[in-house]
Amino acid sequence: MKKVLSFLRSMRFGILLLSLVAVCSVIGSVIPQEHEAMWYVQNYPGTYAPILRLGLDRIFSAWYFIAILVMLCLNLILCSIVRIRSVVASSKTERERASKLPDTVRLTPEGVDKLRDHLVAMRCRGEKIGESEIFTKNSFGRYGSFLTHLSILLTVIVGAAALYLPQVTDQTCLPGESVMMPDGTEIRAYDFSIEDESGRLDFTSEIRIKLPDGRHSETKQIRVNYPMSFGPYKVYQQTYGTAGSVTVRNPANGGEDDFTLTDTVFLSLDGVSGIWYQALYPDYLQDPSGNVTLISSVSGRYANPVYEIIVSEGGQYRSLLVFPGDEIETGGLVFRFNDPVEYPGLRIKRTPPAVNALLIAVFALMTAALYITFFCDPILVKLDKDGYAVGGPKPERMRVELGAGFEAYERKDEEP
Repeated sequence: MKKVLSFLRSMRFGILLLSLVAVCSVIGSVIPQEHEAMWYVQNYPGTYAPILRLGLDRIFSAWYFIAILVMLCLNLILCSIVRIRSVVASSKTERERASKLPDTVRLTPEGVDKLRDHLVAMRCRGEKIGESEIFTKNSFGRYGSFLTHLSILLTVIVGAAALYLPQVTDQTCLPGESVMMPDGTEIRAYDFSIEDESGRLDFTSEIRIKLPDGRHSETKQIRVNYPMSFGPYKVYQQTYGTAGSVTVRNPANGGEDDFTLTDTVFLSLDGVSGIWYQALYPDYLQDPSGNVTLISSVSGRYANPVYEIIVSEGGQYRSLLVFPGDEIETGGLVFRFNDPVEYPGLRIKRTPPAVNALLIAVFALMTAALYITFFCDPILVKLDKDGYAVGGPKPERMRVELGAGFEAYERKDEEP
């Protein structure tokens, strides 16, 4: 049992776990997360099988990633407990033990006075123990390692809270429209494109977030793996879709209206004659005899979109395939079919404000802990009438400083 505990709290095990977390994080950054399975089939045709089988599409919620985090927390807790117990135990008796250290360097009386003045100028605190003076400074520096381990532990715990506690909502938003969140936050999509200027797939949305208190972000572009954060919200470019677009004109009064169609819908003036919008297809194939085969799925922009509709006239129905630019008149209305409208699917995450505040506090603690560890070495010097000795958990730097500064005052005629 002791060997198991020793391994669980060892630095080697901790470094291994941190390395595994880093590897998973890199994979989660390279492979876009939490898309539908078909998205990976289309975008990773050669490797989608292992991605889906190993859960690399949802790596941060995979059982093995959660197990790594749990083991890392256990390692850090065991390290912290052992370290704090030893540090507290040693700090209680350190000054008493230092008063019994033999002088490692013997100084002349003038050198003793000079060293005392130097330690006072360094703002070391002096304490008389027996015939010796014990000068200490940065006593809290011995807690630097403990605080570093504690801050890493808290980073893992609060980071896990930031990963698993946010409320996640998937929304589609047509360009020019907004999504209203339950707390009154408005997320507006201004533009969306599937391809860049060179024709390469590059799903990009332009959005702005307006909080209930009136604060709003700048209009920014988001892409896959490049989300936007503002306030408690983080918005990701998650997926995309293509909707039909129909302009309906009433010749009788000159009225005109535009409709964006994502579901089956009946457009009519009298409820009897009109058109049923059925579906929009991205492309088609036509053989020499004129037969048309519709293509139902493509990746990227619709090359040759085709509308499938049903025309209703006086109780008679007929199915048609129409193309952008075509017009159909029925039921006193003229229906003009336009180029399809591309729209984004957004993944919206709302993190509890307390989690964000805790993350800032933990990073501040880690910064302070690292500063204490590397720049606040504990100083403990025993000084008596014959010389001095350096103690404490990290005496090397102080020995070098005093050895170089007071070498001229060392007694050369006597051995310690």
